[in-house]
Amino acid sequence: MMTPFFKYALITVAFFGLQVKADVKLPAIFSDNMVLQQQSSVAVWGWAKPNAGVSVTTSWNGRSYSVRSGADGSWRVKVATPAAGFKPFTITVSDGKSVRLNNILIGEVWICSGQSNMEMPMKGWSNQPIEGAAEAIAHSANDGIRCFTLQKASTATARTDCAGAWEAAGPQTVPNFTATGYYFARFLNEALGVPVGLIHTSWGGARIEAWMTPASLKDIPEKPIPATDADIKINNGSPAVLYNGMIHPIAGYGIRGAVWYQGESNRDEPALYVRMFDKLVRGWRDIWDVGEFPFYYCQIAPYEYNDSRNSGLLREAQSKGMTTTPNTGMAVLMDARSNACIHPPKKKDAGERMALWALARTYGWERMQYRSPELKEFRTEGRVAVLVFEHAGSSGLTSNGGEILNFRVAGKDKRFYPAKAAINGNTVYVFSASVAEPVAVRYCFDDTSATEIFALESELPLSSFRTDEW
Repeated sequence: MMTPFFKYALITVAFFGLQVKADVKLPAIFSDNMVLQQQSSVAVWGWAKPNAGVSVTTSWNGRSYSVRSGADGSWRVKVATPAAGFKPFTITVSDGKSVRLNNILIGEVWICSGQSNMEMPMKGWSNQPIEGAAEAIAHSANDGIRCFTLQKASTATARTDCAGAWEAAGPQTVPNFTATGYYFARFLNEALGVPVGLIHTSWGGARIEAWMTPASLKDIPEKPIPATDADIKINNGSPAVLYNGMIHPIAGYGIRGAVWYQGESNRDEPALYVRMFDKLVRGWRDIWDVGEFPFYYCQIAPYEYNDSRNSGLLREAQSKGMTTTPNTGMAVLMDARSNACIHPPKKKDAGERMALWALARTYGWERMQYRSPELKEFRTEGRVAVLVFEHAGSSGLTSNGGEILNFRVAGKDKRFYPAKAAINGNTVYVFSASVAEPVAVRYCFDDTSATEIFALESELPLSSFRTDEW
């Protein structure tokens, strides 16, 4: 009797034998079950014999696109996609021998990247659950949500392909989907009524410089790029290595935008983070060459790091991204209440708050409340510090009836004292009996303090902030 292992070996040999015989080869990102960006001109690429004629035929319009491979066998062509819908289509690629891709949907495609809080799957990790995951997984069957997860790869040279497969959402697959990404996709799918495809490429503990293009790092001499794989000091941290292994293979695939959850690993250099974030986003946009696509991201949540660094500085650096880098938006997670775990279980909040940005800024639902309150004006009236906030909505701010304890006020001596606070609409009045002439105010500006203030209409939390630059 043939053993299961021998059967598997025969199947594997047969599969790779067919691949060897096929002249046309496509990268893994182009495969059955993929989602293509709607109403756009999307790139399709691959390899064939050198100087061979290649045709790409799309079933939604019956059109055939012709291209000739280069001396190295590589080819690339752009095809027009229709409006989003749930009808599956096919693509046939041929240079005389055909490769057919089946069950393709047309919808909205987003990249999901970052470190462990993006990587964290719906099933959670040991002693680190995802809040509400069991119910979400049980009701997750939805062919209109699909995810491609790249296998981890850290390299000193840019790869042209990756490992991974497109999977449709369902109880058997969603446990392994990125939780933040899944909730982002589910929110858009329900709100827009179109298929949503996720390209998930993240690595726990990754530093931002690892995801940056080599070109974007040229102006940051503090981050030298390893010349060879032997020079890579940190697989998930050395400059450009994750871009080479996990972004370059998919760069140019038709997308609407990107969502990002990263920052904990860069708390040691908040000032430099502002520059690197801007370079990261602009670098990806240069490589994709489709304009300033939207880039939405999560601010890191409060957590007890037990070291001398103040994570409020990194959250401040992340906030600056919205002013330094166009078409970006930040989801605030100051109410995560996960001080003992660096992976907050409230991934639904993370995904859906980025989805609010997308609905408002990318899909035109700008009348909805999508952005957390932000400080607009600071002034003093005698012994009282007056803080005026924008993006608070017509209903203003609320503490939900709770006492506000996390304000600190300082005078010219730069010594901060606890202060009392009162809300009136979109204005907060702050007072400390210990400070006769306030000159600076801080709010939740440390590792662990959780916000007590929200926009009443949207329930979106106020971020930590400071008015000084001390």
